[in-house]
Amino acid sequence: SCSRAKDVTMPAKLPVNFFSTRSPVIDLFRGQLDYADHLRQDSEIVLYFFYAPWCGQSIAAREEVEHVASRLSDQVLFVAVNCWWNQGKCRKQKHFFYFPVIHLYHRSFGPIEYKGPMSAVYIEKFVRRVMTPLLYISSRSKLLDFLSNYEPGVLGYFEFNASPQPPGYLTFFTSALHSLKKDYLGTIRFGVITDKHVAEEISLVRSGSVYLHRHVNTSLIYPNDTMNYTAENICKWALENREMLIRWLRPHGGKSLLLNNELKKGPALLIFIPYNPLAEIHPLLDEITKVALEYHNCNKCQAAEPDLQHLRDTDSPAFDSSVPDAHMKLSETFSVTKYPCCNTVVLPQWHSISRTHNVCELCINQTLGVKPNQVHVPRCNFLEIEAALDSFYLQEHTFFQVLSNTIECSNFLSFYSPFSYYTACCRTVNRHFLSFISSEKTIFQTPKVAFSSHGKKDNTQHSIPHIEDRNCFIPDLHISGTNITGLSCRTNKTLNLYLLDSNLFWIYAERLGASRSTPLKEFAAIVDLKEEVHYVLDQNQSLVASTLENFIKNFSVLYSPLKRHLVDDPSVHFHEQSVITEVTTTTFHDTVFLSEKNVLLLYYAQWCGFCAALNHIFIQLARLLPPDNFTVARIDITRNDLPWEFMTDRLPTILLFPHQRKEQSVKFPEDFSVNLPNLLKFILHHTSLSSSEPCTKECLHKETVLQQGHISHLEREIQKLRSEISALHQVHDQLEAQLSEARREEQRLQQQRHTLEKQHKTLQLHSEQLQATYDQKNQELLEMAEKLQELADASENLLKENTLLRILVASREGRLQSKDEIKESLQSEQTLSEDDTPVSTATAMLGEKRIDNTETIETEHSSGNRTE
Repeated sequence: SCSRAKDVTMPAKLPVNFFSTRSPVIDLFRGQLDYADHLRQDSEIVLYFFYAPWCGQSIAAREEVEHVASRLSDQVLFVAVNCWWNQGKCRKQKHFFYFPVIHLYHRSFGPIEYKGPMSAVYIEKFVRRVMTPLLYISSRSKLLDFLSNYEPGVLGYFEFNASPQPPGYLTFFTSALHSLKKDYLGTIRFGVITDKHVAEEISLVRSGSVYLHRHVNTSLIYPNDTMNYTAENICKWALENREMLIRWLRPHGGKSLLLNNELKKGPALLIFIPYNPLAEIHPLLDEITKVALEYHNCNKCQAAEPDLQHLRDTDSPAFDSSVPDAHMKLSETFSVTKYPCCNTVVLPQWHSISRTHNVCELCINQTLGVKPNQVHVPRCNFLEIEAALDSFYLQEHTFFQVLSNTIECSNFLSFYSPFSYYTACCRTVNRHFLSFISSEKTIFQTPKVAFSSHGKKDNTQHSIPHIEDRNCFIPDLHISGTNITGLSCRTNKTLNLYLLDSNLFWIYAERLGASRSTPLKEFAAIVDLKEEVHYVLDQNQSLVASTLENFIKNFSVLYSPLKRHLVDDPSVHFHEQSVITEVTTTTFHDTVFLSEKNVLLLYYAQWCGFCAALNHIFIQLARLLPPDNFTVARIDITRNDLPWEFMTDRLPTILLFPHQRKEQSVKFPEDFSVNLPNLLKFILHHTSLSSSEPCTKECLHKETVLQQGHISHLEREIQKLRSEISALHQVHDQLEAQLSEARREEQRLQQQRHTLEKQHKTLQLHSEQLQATYDQKNQELLEMAEKLQELADASENLLKENTLLRILVASREGRLQSKDEIKESLQSEQTLSEDDTPVSTATAMLGEKRIDNTETIETEHSSGNRTE
């Protein structure tokens, strides 16, 4: 007999070196985690690189880690551990969900996991952050450099007079490591001030104080009286109160919701720039950061960071937003009466497609002789602006000029305050010029326009003006870029600003519309997920502050001049002789709206099987329709973007754009089948082929030739249909013969089925009879077995009684024999002595009585046994 083959399991191969033997990285390819912990005890900074030998990401990151190790091996211990070898301790103790994993240890603190890009420059930047989590600031110039950085900064002041460290220093040091552990991007910078005079510049006078610098909002000092001074609390306090004016996005390349979660927050400005983390200066990043500061600077009309400006220009203590005296001095310098608060209001027009719009400059002015209260900084109060808008709307001050070269101004009092009045100056501007409106340059300093009085007019529009911009101009400060100062707080279309490294994530820029062949990887786009649109900054323009400001302002205005970017299909090739025109995003407007023909457009997709089945119908339709009056076209909606009013959620969709009324497109009814007759009826019903000019002989000849061609084409089609009908008849006869044969076969099978059913019933009846006989015989056998058992029990009892009887018979014979012997002895005794006769007789009688008693007892005993 053949034996069953046994399962054979091949043991795993022994691991080999993952890193080169000459590499500065110590490769523990057998997963010796205990030895790795032993090595860590002798080093201050240790980097663990946990890998799997088969992992593609681990293989790709190996060279990057080696590059970093070659630069920092004299300061950092690099250890690579194979965490996939099943016999190693790393595999038994660690359970990673992905590879590779990088952990850093700073002496006894750790692990600090690195989750950034597996690029040498980013890894080295993070390692250097762990090596020096604190920046030591000993002079005003270093303090200025620290505060000028776009990243949030936390400063601690410690007097290094005590030994070995001042109180609280180690806690502050540990909090910096905690911030790196919680936020791998390292967006919070920690610094230590060692000089008392430098600390006084930011109002730190007590050793151990912690200061959180914020660019726009008020800077904060750690509240020691309400929170315990621990590393976790300092880190948590800094993370919760930091400013995120602009944020880095670093997708890890796997499936995640990072971009989706950020874009769901609102419109986003995505800026792609080439970024080197190890570079000492980043001029482009500084310029973008300055734009972000101006955009979010909602509480100040002057340039952002007045404290930094004060540090640069003067030798006095720095301006800090937490010191109220500085605000008082600044408010005394500029009076609200001298520099009013103004807002630009764009009035909606009934002709929405017009290239001109009416713009009013609405300003708040305090009456002379009334000294206003001192405020922190000259600002535009939103409530006052709202009151001015209400007054402007309720008093029906509206500019009705369709096109005017004059600026018309008017003054009207506020019903909220008797000490202020409003000024409204209105003019007509071009649509593309809306984003560049400035009350200082375009309204009040226009030398070629004449001012005229603006009287009260009837209100024919019932639309509330919209606040679009606010110009708080202070000429004495010579501030640049004030056009977008605080714009994030003055518009309903606030932007979230994000940065991406184009060296790593250029593929995202290409999907948004960036060119693949551009030598300079700089790109900016605004994505509005709610409105399902996105705008692209022209790549021919350099990515500088002024360009970004104009891009942001153009998006923020009510009638944005930005053109929606639509994704086109670059793979479409046009054929001049094709009867069906392929439409793309770029040709949609020209082919459909600007064409003087009736356009029949088919929406389709590559994956739509029913759409492909309609191709031959549309080819026939295109050949039948006169090309001078009709265009048959199609568009792939999966590869092209369309304006929202022409989008569809069902495929295929057929739209007809008549020549005289292109804006009134007609949709082919969904309940009708898509065939050639229905399409022709649909087209003829919604279009007209009549011409206003009389038809000449040449026209009639061409029409006759065209009709003859159509007739011949139809005759050929009819002949094809007839041949197809005859073929169908033949196939029908064949099917009838096959069906009759199938019916006969079905009848035969039915008869066989009935016969089998009868046999089945007979067998079932026989089976029931056999089952009954079996049950009867089984019952009889059970009864016979019981009777046999009773006979066996009776036989056993008889055997026992027989044995007892034999014993009794034997005992009886013995007694009879003993009785005879007694009689013989008595007779002999009688002959010996006559004197003793009475005694002998008594003795004999006594002996007989004993024998009789004994026999009686034995008889009763044997009777008792028999009864039992």
